[in-house]
Amino acid sequence: QVQLVESGGGLVQAGGSLRLSCVASGFTFSANAMAWYRQAPGKQRDWVATITKLNSTAYTGSVKGRFTISRDNAKNTAYLQMNSLKPEDTATYYCRVLLFSGNQYWGQGTQVTVSS
Repeated sequence: QVQLVESGGGLVQAGGSLRLSCVASGFTFSANAMAWYRQAPGKQRDWVATITKLNSTAYTGSVKGRFTISRDNAKNTAYLQMNSLKPEDTATYYCRVLLFSGNQYWGQGTQVTVSS
């Protein structure tokens, strides 16, 4: 079965950095785009970044220049390097895959808290 397991969240001061990881299993990782989303308390889940199977990337405007999405197909892992963190980046971060079948899967999330 498809599984996505995030890790790497934590508490960091504003201006600091974190790297999130998403380890995938149960599908052909290298053949699929991967995405990161985030959800702050009381708010909807928002898209953050995507990396395609060909390593093209896209970012939401508020994180451009600060966050970098990458992947390691040998490790079935997607990453989100987050630099220059701001308090408004505080959220639970989720990775997501949308398979060719049309089914989408989410990880359990990892909490990121940025203190001012």
